[in-house]
Amino acid sequence: MKATLQVLTLALQGETFALEARHVREILDLVPVTEVPGAPHFLNGLINVRGKVVPLLDLCRKIGLQTSPPTIDSRIIVVEVDIAGSSTIVGVRADRVYEMAELAADALEEAPQIGMRVRSTFVRCIGKRAGDFLIVLDLQAIFADIEAAPASVPAARAA
Repeated sequence: MKATLQVLTLALQGETFALEARHVREILDLVPVTEVPGAPHFLNGLINVRGKVVPLLDLCRKIGLQTSPPTIDSRIIVVEVDIAGSSTIVGVRADRVYEMAELAADALEEAPQIGMRVRSTFVRCIGKRAGDFLIVLDLQAIFADIEAAPASVPAARAA
């Protein structure tokens, strides 16, 4: 039996993407964001997730897509990724979240080096499902150049 890949499907700028389900912790409605002066352009700020301060990443900006204003369908996907050797909780905003899906191993292919709106280094693979393509993002690669905050820095309060 071939291995499958569990993914969460979502929309960014009218395209369907997917995140590996193993990274996803929860999906939230939009919440207030506390801006952080001097933060990198791809960080929207901080959010409060069950009493914990969590950075909110603008996934569109980070992967090179245009950012659009939030809508009633926008959601925050709370993910857990390894940043600078430490397991870190981060929120990422999606224009829409669709469903959890299972992709068969024979439906997965490497991303082409050209012809994509997203840098191929940010793509884990391309999944084929019902005649459509799903761009499975590589969260580890997306977060690879982000440094974790030192433990000695006091946490800011999110609104």
